[in-house]
Amino acid sequence: MLHLRSALFTILFYLSNAAQMIFWSPVFFIMPRSDSWKVAKSWGYSHLWLQNRICGTRFDFRGLENIRPDANQLVASKHQSAWETYTMILFFKDSSYILKRSLIYIPVFGWYMAKMRVVPIDRSRGKEALKSITANAHHHMAETERQVIIYPEGTRKQPGAEPAYKYGITHLYGDLGVPVQPVALNSGLYWGRRSLLVRPGTIIMEFLPVIEPGLDKEVFAARLEEVIERASNRLIAEAAASDEPPPLALELVRSGRMSATG
Repeated sequence: MLHLRSALFTILFYLSNAAQMIFWSPVFFIMPRSDSWKVAKSWGYSHLWLQNRICGTRFDFRGLENIRPDANQLVASKHQSAWETYTMILFFKDSSYILKRSLIYIPVFGWYMAKMRVVPIDRSRGKEALKSITANAHHHMAETERQVIIYPEGTRKQPGAEPAYKYGITHLYGDLGVPVQPVALNSGLYWGRRSLLVRPGTIIMEFLPVIEPGLDKEVFAARLEEVIERASNRLIAEAAASDEPPPLALELVRSGRMSATG
């Protein structure tokens, strides 16, 4: 049944993406950019509904009191699944993703991303890429209050994997001088990277206390990694102790890679 439900969700997920892009295209590209995020949020809500109804996945959003939804800031999130890419935007007024430049060139999808003024990055350019995303982020935040979402590790990681935080978030923190909103989650336990299985249970996303600007870069980098990893590991341990423990969470706890109490 798990495989059947997962296959049905995957099919409907992509059909829904295509249908919504076709439906909105006549008006999306002429509406104000501020309204374009309302369309993106409706897309996000529709996928949460599909996942809940078909796969039995529930969602628990914590630390909402820590969110500054309409302030200039960086949002630094753990990245384990496709799930957070359409869920994170629901909590911010005018967010923008840092994402691979190649995605901008995907027909229709890339046009939608360009309309919403995302921040593209070409990782092959090294230091020049950092300068480019910093300039873009500066420009966006100077125009209006924006929340730039970044995944500090640069790619999806399996829950419990050794963390590998890149320098990009630290560079942006120092240059932009804005607060950073850390986000922990355990989504990869239920819908992992490169996996078509979507499990029942409760995905938890936790918004942690904001890290204010002004810290030394090394102090900031160490603090960001510590708070996100500690909280994400706690959420994995919590999943292992739940009524519907995902296999990976049980494996991580039983192997001693994290304690049963987090």
